Amino acid sequence: MQSLSLKACMGLVLPLFLLVSTPAGAQGFDNNLVQRLAGAAPGIDRQVLSKAVRAAHCAVASGVKEPARLAVIDFSLPSNRKRMWIFDIRSGELLLKDLVAHGKASGMTRSTSFSNVEGSHKSSLGLFRASETYYGKHGYSLRLDGLERGVNDQARDRAIVIHGAGYVSERWVQKYGRIGRSFGCPAVDNKVIEEVVDDLKGGQLVFKYYPDQDWLQTSEFLHCDDSRMASSSTSDGGQS
Repeated sequence: MQSLSLKACMGLVLPLFLLVSTPAGAQGFDNNLVQRLAGAAPGIDRQVLSKAVRAAHCAVASGVKEPARLAVIDFSLPSNRKRMWIFDIRSGELLLKDLVAHGKASGMTRSTSFSNVEGSHKSSLGLFRASETYYGKHGYSLRLDGLERGVNDQARDRAIVIHGAGYVSERWVQKYGRIGRSFGCPAVDNKVIEEVVDDLKGGQLVFKYYPDQDWLQTSEFLHCDDSRMASSSTSDGGQS
């Protein structure tokens, strides 16, 4: 089994503390959080939401700064569905639900294949930290740092960012039955890009889901309280 040391994308390595209870200071992650968020977004898959909250909680327990907001992207849904939710963790409020693109090599209307490799033009799964904003060829955009080693930790090198795109719109859905596809970025409608970036910038968390069994069974953020992982981490000193 791979080591479970958590590589943050800014070059830091954080120890993975195997905490089950809510850590001190993580006031947003109470036992009723999933219920409150699900109540604000009745269309969301509760199991997906539970995994997103679990991953975010685990990241905070591992030393990642507690976020104020959490974005959940469910790539098991087709791209003609609104499959991105942004929540305010402390209030339990749903801030936004909208369309989001997947990579062109991940699939057509549905995404089924994912990658962490530069040039793959595929989306990546797992937990990300939204970092700094910038203005690029797509305008106002937001850089993402993948927090899962071997799963999405090449996001910055791959220039996987949140940006606006004309091919992400209800008009495209009406015309083609789906939205357009990116080179791996979770592109959103130009009408909401400013809201999305401003909601997530500065260290908020983004969780991208698909029922990929290998990732579901090995993700350190979905299993950080698993005693088997504690044993593995101790035996190999936390190095791969």
